[in-house]
Amino acid sequence: MRLATVPDSGPEPPPDDASLIARVARGDESAYESLFDRYASGAYGLAVRVVRDPDLARDIVQEAMLQVWTHAPRYDRKQGSVRAWLFTLVHRRAVDRIRSEQAGSDREKKVGRAAFERPHDHVSADVERGLEIRRVRVALDDLTPLQREAIELAYFRGYTHTQVAEVLDIPLGTAKTRLRDGLIRLRDSLEVTS
Repeated sequence: MRLATVPDSGPEPPPDDASLIARVARGDESAYESLFDRYASGAYGLAVRVVRDPDLARDIVQEAMLQVWTHAPRYDRKQGSVRAWLFTLVHRRAVDRIRSEQAGSDREKKVGRAAFERPHDHVSADVERGLEIRRVRVALDDLTPLQREAIELAYFRGYTHTQVAEVLDIPLGTAKTRLRDGLIRLRDSLEVTS
């Protein structure tokens, strides 16, 4: 009796990306490893092109692949292929890293510049500030009580024109007029004293 033999069809074709990511979404580590093996070198090449630092690029790929593992259930094939999604994650991480490092560099430069700024006379600056405050107070005293009240609400307490009108129980147009007239009078008074 002869046994029927099944012709050998060769190795089984590798699973497609969609089935791999679906398995990864269910926590299948072997599917994740397959996806990693399939795209890690391309992802690394992309990261190196963006950040121009091999060590940093490796870190970026690791972070992006970890994101693939944790966010696989969120993958939506309508938004694009698995490859495009994965490479988008790598690219975003690389760009974010560059921006972060640039911001850090900018902060260091700013601190460095501040360390080399010439010291200034704090006493004279305080005296000047005090004199300016006195000038403004004197100028405010020259306003009518209605103008002063409107300006204090708007510029010292931060009220909007509408809120000034409500607090003073006057129409909005009247509040704006008081503010405008008061500011003109303040400007004229401060110009005279300077």
